[in-house]
Amino acid sequence: MKRIFVPTRSGTDWQPLLAKPKVHWRKGASAMTAAAAWEDAGNRLPSEIEAMLSGTGRAELKDLALLSAFPEWQVALPGGTTTSNTDVMAICRNDHGLCVVAVEAKVLEDFGPTVGEKRNKATDGQKERLDYLHRLLGVKCFDDQIRYQLLHRTASAILTAGEFHASTAVMLVHAFDTPADRRTDFTRFCDAVGASLVSQGVYRLPGTIFPLAYLVWCDGDGQYRNEELPSLF
Repeated sequence: MKRIFVPTRSGTDWQPLLAKPKVHWRKGASAMTAAAAWEDAGNRLPSEIEAMLSGTGRAELKDLALLSAFPEWQVALPGGTTTSNTDVMAICRNDHGLCVVAVEAKVLEDFGPTVGEKRNKATDGQKERLDYLHRLLGVKCFDDQIRYQLLHRTASAILTAGEFHASTAVMLVHAFDTPADRRTDFTRFCDAVGASLVSQGVYRLPGTIFPLAYLVWCDGDGQYRNEELPSLF
């Protein structure tokens, strides 16, 4: 995908960007739910995200203004041609500087295969990618039960922040009526990377000076699961 973007007119404009536009564009699923929520927020972060980040009291997370939000932002990683596709990559700023918020929207979906499953069936390219993610996140060896998606989504936030020379990176799970075990997967990942609790649902990664990096679980407004946006296909 080229990095040339045009403004959306409605949430339906998000559909063609999906990996499987016909399959993933369904009422109540994460793609349509996220599109409805973010479009409704207009030129701001969704209110629950803005409040949660400001509530930490951290200067780099307070009163963030949304500059741009890119649906299905693609980040290239070593070890193959498959990109890590972030549901929404939000570029924000405040008086402290730029902040990149990489959003993984979840409804009923889980975080996909575990690190153990990826490791057991890994090609040479996948082994290279796993090694790279371990180095980037400063973990010698992730436990087999850690969800692999959380590794490369966090990497996407950190790498994109680097591209924009942003001082802060956030990997945020935007959860809409998501089953409790998904949050367990998230907190297990936070423990695995040695993240420290900043405030309810917000964790700070260790050893990251530039950019500062955070992991966040934010509950979204479940009403957006009931919105049905038109399909282009």
